Amino acid sequence: MTVRQTDDAIVLEGRCGVEDAEGLLLALQEHPGAVVDAAGVQKLHMAVAQILFALRPAIRSVPDAPFLEQNIFRPILSDSDRQPKTA
Repeated sequence: MTVRQTDDAIVLEGRCGVEDAEGLLLALQEHPGAVVDAAGVQKLHMAVAQILFALRPAIRSVPDAPFLEQNIFRPILSDSDRQPKTA
C-alpha cells in the first residue's frame, strides 16, 4: 500500500498511482491536520498530486527525486510559506 496512516502522519511511499488518490483524499478528510511524509515516493500520479495541490496539507518530508521535489512539493511548500499571517 502506498498511502498509509501512522500515529503522526499520512505516509506516501513507492509508486503512488491513480488508485491511491482516493485513499489520500479520505485520509486527509478524516485527519484534517495531518502531516504528509512523502520521503519514500518514487513516482506520483497526477491525480495524487492534484489532491495535494487542492488540500495543501503540511508536508514533513519530500522525495529525493528532483522532478517531484521541484515541481510538485516545492510549490506546495512555498505557497504555505507565503500565506499571510493573522494576528
